[in-house]
Amino acid sequence: MPADEGDDAMFGLRRKKPHGPDFSDITSESAAAALAAEGSLEKLLLLPPEFGGSDIPPNLVYVPVGIAEVKQQIDLGVVRPLVADGTVTRYTATPEYAGDSFIPIAVVITAHTPGSFTTTINIWGEALQRG
Repeated sequence: MPADEGDDAMFGLRRKKPHGPDFSDITSESAAAALAAEGSLEKLLLLPPEFGGSDIPPNLVYVPVGIAEVKQQIDLGVVRPLVADGTVTRYTATPEYAGDSFIPIAVVITAHTPGSFTTTINIWGEALQRG
């Protein structure tokens, strides 16, 4: 039995292992910005420009390339129509972090009042193990 399976393997259980990238060693904005300059990460605005957001540090996170496009599709394809028809009037996009990493493991998008819409973009680490 492989050493990493431990006692769980004796009972026919296997631990879920994280899949995808590991950004646990990226613990500063400068390290994230360096990876963005190399093309491994990209900027993501939590509140998009279409909803009044601007490119300022409190509104900015770094994510793997492609995640910003996924968020934009949700913001413009799902949330904007809900805003247009009056279903929602409030919006938040909240990053979730693990350990000291500067790269969020997930971004939770919530639009509400009077209706409600919530979705989570799971990015890396333990977030990818969610069902």
